[in-house]
Amino acid sequence: MAKKKILIIEDEPDAALFLKMHLEKSGFNAICASDGKEGFEKVRTETPDLILLDLMLPQVDGLWVCNILKSDKRFTRIPIIILTAKATDSDMAVAKKCGANGYMVKPFEFSDLLIEIKKFLKD
Repeated sequence: MAKKKILIIEDEPDAALFLKMHLEKSGFNAICASDGKEGFEKVRTETPDLILLDLMLPQVDGLWVCNILKSDKRFTRIPIIILTAKATDSDMAVAKKCGANGYMVKPFEFSDLLIEIKKFLKD
């Protein structure tokens, strides 16, 4: 069976590398994008099984990316988990309204993220 592909859209290089290394160690194929525009393009070319999306990104922010992807029939099935430092109820509500499937506040334990990912990537 092919490895599930996860797209990490994260502008902080250390955070992106941390996620990529841990995801690959956990058996996933991980690819990275460093801003919202690049992330959107990689969704179109790579067709990931799941997206880990930061909200505060250069070019276009994560909410825009989430909203556009969830309004496009080609991508609505791809689960999006928001990873952000924004921890208010209103931030979470806005992300949910944009179509985010999950929401995790930084810093988080990778083991908790893995549980969340596996909820969406059942075989």
